[in-house]
Amino acid sequence: MSSAHPKIDPAESIRTPIRQLDEAAINRIAAGEVVERPASAVKELVENALDAGATRIEVAVADGGKTLIRVTDDGHGIPADELPLALSRHATSKIDGTDLLNIHSFGFRGEALPSLGAVGRLTITSRSGNEAATIAVSGSRIDPVKPAALNRGTVVELRDIFFATPARLKFMRSDRAESQAVGDVIKRLAMAEPYVGFTLRDVSGGGEGRVTFRADPETGDLFDALHGRLGRILGAEFAENALRIGADRNGLSLSGYAALPTYSRGSSVAQYLFVNGRPVRDKMLLGALRAAYSDYLSRDRHPAAVLFIECDPHLVDVNVHPAKSEVRFREPGIARGLIVSGLRHALAEAGHRASTTVAGATLGAMRPEAPEASAPRVYQMDRPRGGYAAPHHASSRALTEARDWQAPDWQASSAPAPQYGFAETGARQARVEPVIENDTPDATPAHLPLGAARGQVHQNYIIAQTDDGMVIVDQHAAHERLVYEKLKRQMAENGVAAQALLIPEVVEMSDGDASALLDLADDLQRLGLTIEPFGAGAVAVRETPAILGQVDAAAMLRDIVDELADMGDSQTVKDRIEAVLSRVACHGSVRSGRRMTGDEMNALLREMEATPHSGQCNHGRPTYVELKLSDIERLFGRT
Repeated sequence: MSSAHPKIDPAESIRTPIRQLDEAAINRIAAGEVVERPASAVKELVENALDAGATRIEVAVADGGKTLIRVTDDGHGIPADELPLALSRHATSKIDGTDLLNIHSFGFRGEALPSLGAVGRLTITSRSGNEAATIAVSGSRIDPVKPAALNRGTVVELRDIFFATPARLKFMRSDRAESQAVGDVIKRLAMAEPYVGFTLRDVSGGGEGRVTFRADPETGDLFDALHGRLGRILGAEFAENALRIGADRNGLSLSGYAALPTYSRGSSVAQYLFVNGRPVRDKMLLGALRAAYSDYLSRDRHPAAVLFIECDPHLVDVNVHPAKSEVRFREPGIARGLIVSGLRHALAEAGHRASTTVAGATLGAMRPEAPEASAPRVYQMDRPRGGYAAPHHASSRALTEARDWQAPDWQASSAPAPQYGFAETGARQARVEPVIENDTPDATPAHLPLGAARGQVHQNYIIAQTDDGMVIVDQHAAHERLVYEKLKRQMAENGVAAQALLIPEVVEMSDGDASALLDLADDLQRLGLTIEPFGAGAVAVRETPAILGQVDAAAMLRDIVDELADMGDSQTVKDRIEAVLSRVACHGSVRSGRRMTGDEMNALLREMEATPHSGQCNHGRPTYVELKLSDIERLFGRT
């Protein structure tokens, strides 16, 4: 049986001499690292515009950026005599090379423009001072600088990307997918620079094309400007349900907005992280974001957040990858802890608040089905009533019909009058338990956000009246969160009880995994898991958390090691303990089907108002729905 890849006899191999690659080949190789797709080229060019101090940037693309990318800015421009140097590798105005950590700009490697010129047809037209000039490069062949006409700033035009490396074109996706990637890049940079105006235009059909994204410069302080920009990019719902984040620790500053747990997503598409204004995709930071919400969301839901970490450039290395999308902190534990503590503090301050989308979904579910297309919509004033056959006096008849429809005369009608009381629904009786206490119209104090209980329906839902609407509370879900928070508070105060193993369990692993685990020994011991070194590549487990009962210590340690490798930190033991506390809270809370007195219902509402995170249950679902009076009136056509 012959091998598909036969081995080559070293004696028969021919040695090739070492040679220096020419400049064109070097640029094409570098382009593979810097320019992966049209969106990568857009990112590099827009970052150059931002570094040039631009206040307005317009990006035009054709065919997803495959045939044309044009970036126009109003920055300070490039002098004519420096245009050829701008197309040389590792030529930049951002740094002088003496300190590669002291970086205050987006770009600094000097690779983008020569890489783009190596794989496409690049033209740069720029004005600095009183004169404008242009230079063109095609497949690394540079033309002479020529005079040009331009009011201000710079226009960079890239045509036929990857024409010099046609093999790369086979890896391009559809025009629509590439356009979407370009839009995502622009939106990320627009979040980082709320005071700069951005316009994205699709000119695939020629001419002016159509604007696919626009964000005008924001005003106000940084938080207000960022809030306005996020509302335009991520939508008004995110802006309404986002919490303001602000925290500092050991020279690192965290700011931005994070959404309430009840405003969660089915994937991580709404997670945006920035380090010193630079958009990044960092596993450690994303893991910290997930850990901050781990106690409030189920595993299939993901938080939405836009977070900015600012620090001295010497505390973070951005020169990890040519695309500059990864960073490395000098002390990653501090950055991770800052995100977790900052987000959890903001979530705790939100108290019982739930997202407004909960009420919106409720109203949407309560709206009637759309009428048949063939049947015209009948409004209240148009509905006919029987008994009016006379064709004359149409106007007085319409008034009479309207009056009778809105206030029907049950005694004059042949239909029986409605009976309000307990109605049998199948085999189950639907009951409304009224609350007699404080039933006067002014019995809802304005300082009670969840209002005063008015009744209980189906032995599970509490109806409360607020100052400007009503609240429907799921009594079991609400009490489950309250009990869970109480158990967590007790655990934090008294510690986690540990049970000693009669015979320590020895778990064998690699030296690196064992070392990483032992570095966390103190943290794990506070959670009731005591480990010790047991020779080379082995760890002995002496105590496990008592609340977990019988534990497969080897499997738990391997899960911790996997999480350390993936995220740089582990929440496995803590998550398992909290999962047990959640089950205890579920079994120990008020059950569905239990009839509650008025005092019990009001006590539950008051405790919800005083307990952090009570707006969602342990699985991220809302514990209550609030409907404003205006929403209710709209349901009944009163507005």
